[in-house]
Amino acid sequence: MQHTGARGASLARSPVSRGPLRLGVPSLVVVGAAAGILAVLATDQVLPATSTHQAELRIWLGARAAGFTALLLLAIQVTFGLILSHPTNKATWRLSKRLFPWHEHAWVFTVAFTVVHVVAIAADEYADVGLIGALVPGLSEYRSVPVAVGTVALYALLLTGLTARFTRLLPAGWWLRLHRLGLAVLGLAWIHGVLAGTDTPELGWLYGGTFAAVALAATYRYWIVRSARPTFAASLEPRETQP
Repeated sequence: MQHTGARGASLARSPVSRGPLRLGVPSLVVVGAAAGILAVLATDQVLPATSTHQAELRIWLGARAAGFTALLLLAIQVTFGLILSHPTNKATWRLSKRLFPWHEHAWVFTVAFTVVHVVAIAADEYADVGLIGALVPGLSEYRSVPVAVGTVALYALLLTGLTARFTRLLPAGWWLRLHRLGLAVLGLAWIHGVLAGTDTPELGWLYGGTFAAVALAATYRYWIVRSARPTFAASLEPRETQP
């Protein structure tokens, strides 16, 4: 009985039993590609600029591309999380074994491209952000508030991912409370991209599409949970008992 109780407490901490995070070949290729993009942007040797204006915009465009990629990956990760935690998935879909590795690796990809985004924007001398401005909220000379929102989103992203990996170091149930911040992380990243980018009007379809897709998935997931809960009036009704 003691063994069974300990096992139940362990499952209460984390819904999936998992070992150390191991990345396969596709994952390593993606992370390596991100590092390669960063190297090209930093050295400016592989594809030399054809004009002064292009040279000034190169790192900025690379940073924006990495940021968009991170946003899309984050939206995919959050969507997978909503599916994994959906009540119907546990009863009917049963997609956890297939989707969980993708959900976990999506976090790694998101962090990788976010790092590329931060390093590139900090290295761009024309962006007026700098490394301190990118890492400390409010110290960016360029649109300090939107950049600060992105910095907070980065730290929240790390918090949700790392606490999910090291659940045994937290009190029971705390990892799940922190993991639910994933929707807030996506919202902060979305606000950061919309307010910090100078090309937001041209890319409104991207922001609108990712926001609408995740918002609909989240609404459907929480509506199902709410509709499955017994109402207060129903809980007061006497239950029929068999003689």
